[in-house]
Amino acid sequence: MDRLRVDKWLWAARFFKTRSIAKTAIEGGKVHLDGQRVKVSREISVGETLVIKQGWDEKEVVVLGLSAQRGPSPVARELYEETAASIKKREREAQARKAAGGAVARPTQKPGKHQRKALERLRKQFDL
Repeated sequence: MDRLRVDKWLWAARFFKTRSIAKTAIEGGKVHLDGQRVKVSREISVGETLVIKQGWDEKEVVVLGLSAQRGPSPVARELYEETAASIKKREREAQARKAAGGAVARPTQKPGKHQRKALERLRKQFDL
């Protein structure tokens, strides 16, 4: 096999738990190839570099192997290699988030009925 759909590869490499979650992430612009958004049906090959955003993290990985089947985690880790720059960037950002963690004011109690409804309206307005 020399080419494989990107959603299948992301699922097999264990970046996403299901193919439908991988598909949603791709359609949402969370996966890029050479600085361009990819489509779900885009086929990738060995040697290509993907940028994958997951939550706070952004990983830049080089495709080392292709597999259409989801296997154990040690086998999945052999399908890709994260770049050194990506690892350093993620570590720096994680430390910054950890350092700023105390600066965020946490609410002392759950929102009441009126506050909850206001939050729901806000979420609907911004599709959150």
